[in-house]
Amino acid sequence: MSAPPRVTPASAGYRRVFAVPEFRAVFAAHVLSMLGVIVSEIALSLLVYDLTRSPLLSALTFALGFLPYAVGGTLLAPVADRFPARRVLVTCDLVCAGCVALMTAPGAGIGPLLALRCALAVVSPVFAGTRMATLADVLGDGELFVLGRSLLRIVAQSTLLVGYGLGGLLLTAVSPRHALLITVGTFLASAALLRCGTRPRPARTRRGTGTPPGVDALFADRRVRVLLLLFWMPAAFSVVPEALAAPYADELGSSSAGLGLLMCALPVGTVAGELFAGARLGPVARERVALPLLCPTLLPYLGFALRPGLTASLLLLLLSGAGSAYTLGLDQWFVRAVPQELRGRAMTVLSAGLMTAQGVGMALAGVAAQVAGVRTAVAGAGAAGVLCCCGLAVAARATESRDGAARHMTDG
Repeated sequence: MSAPPRVTPASAGYRRVFAVPEFRAVFAAHVLSMLGVIVSEIALSLLVYDLTRSPLLSALTFALGFLPYAVGGTLLAPVADRFPARRVLVTCDLVCAGCVALMTAPGAGIGPLLALRCALAVVSPVFAGTRMATLADVLGDGELFVLGRSLLRIVAQSTLLVGYGLGGLLLTAVSPRHALLITVGTFLASAALLRCGTRPRPARTRRGTGTPPGVDALFADRRVRVLLLLFWMPAAFSVVPEALAAPYADELGSSSAGLGLLMCALPVGTVAGELFAGARLGPVARERVALPLLCPTLLPYLGFALRPGLTASLLLLLLSGAGSAYTLGLDQWFVRAVPQELRGRAMTVLSAGLMTAQGVGMALAGVAAQVAGVRTAVAGAGAAGVLCCCGLAVAARATESRDGAARHMTDG
């Protein structure tokens, strides 16, 4: 078990991470694969709509990006540790490229297209979990790992902001099937970067070592269970405004530009918060503020009960997004709490659970808004989320000695 991280100058920030050649390859591959996923989602949704003229089936292509995560994360999690990480990453990219290539076949019907979309979603948590575990191999399980993981999250948020716009522009110039062919190239380029830019490492566990084949070993540890919930539960509540952005913009009488701003506000706040915490705070400070930041991060949602206008709503979302900087402290606790031989499956389960929680949160947000109204649903998510976060913070304090964390790291 690793010792708590040493204090390092905060001014070094993210620059030290990019000084590691292997991380640069992982980072570039992450950008390419994210762009491939986003453009393929847009192109496939448009392709399905062109074939069926059905808004329901078009929306279903996006929903299928969430639902199979739980299946892939649960059934395939051991793959991340049973095989060499580089082989798993490259294979996942090649599988994604193959699935998208099959989508471009002229005779592909709706059933095969949606099945291939499910296949992509099943593979995604294995890829994400293995990549995160590889970060710990490349950067160690201390300060550099936290900053590297933060950078990948920032890229994910930023790519969402930029990718949908670029994808829309791309589809004005080429057909959906041609756009899908372009994403095949991004997946292949990502595979090439990972194959040539990272060095081979043996599998973390092998058959016959006595390591449980599934995820039971993770959930048997109370500290790990609490940390997983600390990642999952706030995310389930935080997505409510994004899920309800369209009807909320309609209530405000905002244009499509207002809707776009509402969709962007939370990710912008998240990126700003992570950049500040990663660049300006040292490792001890980030762990010390993790739980104090977690508890009120959803508190701004209560402001929606006051019927704010567009500007005030954007400020509330920016403030809530900035509070998500607490995840940098959680990253360090999680990587210390999980044994190295289980790290791949732990990261896979974490990724799968996060996406599943967000999907469930979006679905429940729609139900709540239908019954009680949009503003009430958002404010209710804030109230329930704050109570949930405070309860989880208490549970985290009760288990903090399990990963060697000093008490001062969570003291105010």
